[in-house]
Amino acid sequence: MSYRHRIVRPLRHLPHGRVIQLSPPEILLFGFALLSGFGTLLLWLPISATTPLNWHEALFTATSAVTVTGLSVIETADLTLFGQWVVLCLIQVGGLGFMTFAALTLVLMGMRLPLYQRNLIKESLNHTSFSELMTLVRLVMVFALVAEAIGTLLLALSWVPRFGWSHGLWVSLFHAVSAFNNAGFSLWPDSLSDFVASPLDNLVITGLFIVGGLGFVVIAELLEWRRTRRLTLHARIVLHATLWLSLGGTLAVLALEWRNPATLGGLETLGAKLQAAWFQAVTPRTAGFSTLDTGALTDPTALLTMLLMFIGAGSGSTASGIKVTTFVVLLLVARAFIRGNAQPVAFGRAIPQETVIKAVAVALAGMLLIFTCLFLLTVTESGKPFLDLAFESVSAFGTVGLSRGVTADLSAGGQLTLIVTMLLGRVGPLSLGYLMSTQRDKGLRYARGSVQIG
Repeated sequence: MSYRHRIVRPLRHLPHGRVIQLSPPEILLFGFALLSGFGTLLLWLPISATTPLNWHEALFTATSAVTVTGLSVIETADLTLFGQWVVLCLIQVGGLGFMTFAALTLVLMGMRLPLYQRNLIKESLNHTSFSELMTLVRLVMVFALVAEAIGTLLLALSWVPRFGWSHGLWVSLFHAVSAFNNAGFSLWPDSLSDFVASPLDNLVITGLFIVGGLGFVVIAELLEWRRTRRLTLHARIVLHATLWLSLGGTLAVLALEWRNPATLGGLETLGAKLQAAWFQAVTPRTAGFSTLDTGALTDPTALLTMLLMFIGAGSGSTASGIKVTTFVVLLLVARAFIRGNAQPVAFGRAIPQETVIKAVAVALAGMLLIFTCLFLLTVTESGKPFLDLAFESVSAFGTVGLSRGVTADLSAGGQLTLIVTMLLGRVGPLSLGYLMSTQRDKGLRYARGSVQIG
């Protein structure tokens, strides 16, 4: 069946029910694109903003919300309550995953979800068994709502006394949902800079986006740990990598920014500096909030932040990037090569060859996407500093939302470049992972050839 025919008529009627004919990567891409288009129409309405948005501002904001990025060409505070609700709903749908919502919707509509399409949900949630797939989907929904509710209540303890009941509860809900979904949207122009020395606010916000970035399979294993007393290799890698990247990043930020008067050097107490360094170290893993001026970071810290944004968080989570498991597998491959081992090994388990190939493919695709985005930005934004454009490119790919202050000044062409990068950065790794997991052995073998590497 032709590609055009499948796009025009995506549903096929069979004796046992209706089946979607689109491939899983197409469903992901078109699903996010349709949600982005629908959000654009809503944000384009005069009731959505105090000053009506033009089409590319509305498109950029909607795409950033659906892909849970957080980059913005407008101030979220300039949206009306209706517009802010639109952004919040787009964040929730995009964060929990379009395919999760699509699977539940299809089941409720009585449609049959074919095996090969259930495989996409399995891949996107990094689940390896179909038997408990719907149980995991329900866990995603329930855990997310409970975590966001707890986060809202804890933030309300700090913000209701400061802003009053009505506004305090609203900003608490908005930031709790944005944090858990690793979106980075804030209702204040300077993000969370006013709360840089608030232990409760720092703990709640970072706790929400770290938990949201672990991945729902890891969360499910942690909830079952008291009964099983076991964790899979995937969960152990994610937890260890999250811990060491967070601690190592915190120490690096402390060392690099300690004397910078525009960041840590401008804070009065040791507690404030430690909290700010911790926040700055963990937020690049696609959270997007900030308590320091990102544009004032030194060049080494900016480069470190770009690396953390590229790595991202856990598979099957609300975060993006190439994922910490991909990064760890690449490190293990390098270690195995240096030691002369036949296979990379972690925690006494060998990493399969197909996992290695998948990690290399995902990392290379990510680097190519960032390079393409940066190349186009250097063409459309010739007067902007190169580091700022590189930072925006990595932030868009990792759907992070951190910015050095140039996003709002980009031309329409530059904004469209970031829009495409955000979409591909969100759905690309999932689509590539699906294609790698469903490849077929054609039974054809070629003679080996020699290629010099290094």
